[in-house]
Amino acid sequence: MLVTDGKGTPLAEHIESASPAEVTLLERTLSKVAVSCAGRPGRPRCRMPRLLADAGYDSDPLRERLRRLGIELIAPHRSNRVKPPTLDGRTRRRLKRRWVIERTNAWLQTFRRILTRFDHTDVSYAAFVHLGCALLTLNRLLKGL
Repeated sequence: MLVTDGKGTPLAEHIESASPAEVTLLERTLSKVAVSCAGRPGRPRCRMPRLLADAGYDSDPLRERLRRLGIELIAPHRSNRVKPPTLDGRTRRRLKRRWVIERTNAWLQTFRRILTRFDHTDVSYAAFVHLGCALLTLNRLLKGL
């Protein structure tokens, strides 16, 4: 699982087996994020105001837990949703920015060792994911100069 900022720079990643649902891994991944505001001194904040996600995160208990943390979850509703929809037009327009996350995942998958998991241990695979995220961040910083 990967969390990026609005420009596609990786902020945090969490590596887990394929069996658990992504909804259960979200809070563990968000606990690794430290967002700093430009121009503000002090410790970085540990939360962002909004979180864009795909339909797999459409869960009312998750929305409530994130709301208590001060994070607005923007995720499209599943087609089999029973409760009334919670998204208005403004949040639906924000869903169009999800391509940034998909692009970052595609950039990360250009490293063949990450795309095709050759490593037998989780530690070595996680090391290469960290290295790939570091290279993406470095590339973003160098293009910004």
